[in-house]
Amino acid sequence: MSLVRIHNFAISLDGYGTGEGQSATAHFGHAGDRLHQWMFTTSWWQPGGSAGVDDAFVQRHDPGIGAEIMGAGKWGHPGWQDDPDWRGAWGPNPPFHTPVFVLTHHPRPPIEMEGGTTFHFLDATPAEALDAAREAAGGKDVRIGGGPTVVRDFLAAGLVDHAHIAVVPIMLGRGVRLWDGLEGLEEGYRVEATSAPSGVTHLTFTRPTS
Repeated sequence: MSLVRIHNFAISLDGYGTGEGQSATAHFGHAGDRLHQWMFTTSWWQPGGSAGVDDAFVQRHDPGIGAEIMGAGKWGHPGWQDDPDWRGAWGPNPPFHTPVFVLTHHPRPPIEMEGGTTFHFLDATPAEALDAAREAAGGKDVRIGGGPTVVRDFLAAGLVDHAHIAVVPIMLGRGVRLWDGLEGLEEGYRVEATSAPSGVTHLTFTRPTS
């Protein structure tokens, strides 16, 4: 069976995966792009970028992925459901290039974008969404893309086989936290930590295969 994976999900030292005050022009609220600056210097992001520890982790984001699941907060901003013209925050050619299943209480018809991305909108449980994504993935793996509430829900449901969490050396103080309610999560995984010169600590949670 295909695996369920999380890659490059960035949180602050105090555990926030997004800031407060999200809007159409501030996708991560008051956090801005500070959670993701470490990615922007890698060769994955830009030609001639670094090829060190951060790049080694970020390069694992795409290979083998056949579908993605994300939450309504990642796809849009507060109030997007009232804007019929909103088509996501990534322009006409989003970076997913697979079917993407958006979990929302406000379903709408699928939106086909350039580059192979089609957004599907589901009012479903994590398990139900995973069934739909696995069918669309054609035997490839399914990525849980965020935001923090969706990542937390899939971890809490025991549906994640591998998770890469990048702990960024900033303090946000407010927003949406990842770890709340996940007491004892480590007991079901092999946990490793790798430090990068950027100050980012890469945590991986891998479910044992035997």
